[in-house]
Amino acid sequence: MNAPRLIVGLGNPTDQHAHDRHNAGFWFIDALLRHYPGQMRPDAKFLGDVGEVRIGTQVVRLLKPMTYMNRSGQSVGALARFYRLEPADILIAYDELDLMPGSARLKLGGSSTHNGLRDITAHLGTPRYWRLRLGIGHPRSLNLNKSVVDFVLGKPSQSDQQLIDQAIDRSVDHLPILMRDGWEIATQQLHSADPAMQQAKAARKGSPEAKPTDSL
Repeated sequence: MNAPRLIVGLGNPTDQHAHDRHNAGFWFIDALLRHYPGQMRPDAKFLGDVGEVRIGTQVVRLLKPMTYMNRSGQSVGALARFYRLEPADILIAYDELDLMPGSARLKLGGSSTHNGLRDITAHLGTPRYWRLRLGIGHPRSLNLNKSVVDFVLGKPSQSDQQLIDQAIDRSVDHLPILMRDGWEIATQQLHSADPAMQQAKAARKGSPEAKPTDSL
């Protein structure tokens, strides 16, 4: 299938962590449910909250692991095995340190230092699943004197939160394209709508190299 059968949002349970940057994946599921009718319910068999929504003509399962971030693979692996899902049928939404707030990118496979993804890779036996990388920035890039752990378990500034929310909403808006047209087209269109990509494109157009020179 050229579209996800399962969408997973990563985060940590309990109200204590609800506003942490590390919970961007949970925020994505919440935003998705504001756009499409559906409810999450606890399911001990899958160690998480599960649900489903219809996007266009496709029904997609949803999962929020309640295992805490570092054991997310236990939940994802249990559901994937039960429904006999291939890794490439799964989309994982998570907080990405290597992208600035406001960016959202789709990617298939690859290595990661994200503990949730590491555990998912271990339980699926492969990194070849899809990821929705929701940019939260890095303490260095945001000029914050914080460790990475304190940063991801902290609350974004109001302006950064607004940018993250915009990226999440933009990603949700592209889900019908993903379900109808598949990964390649959805990836191209989502990345083209990324403000950072648009700024880079505008900068290239305005550079001296991009301007035609007068003939001599």
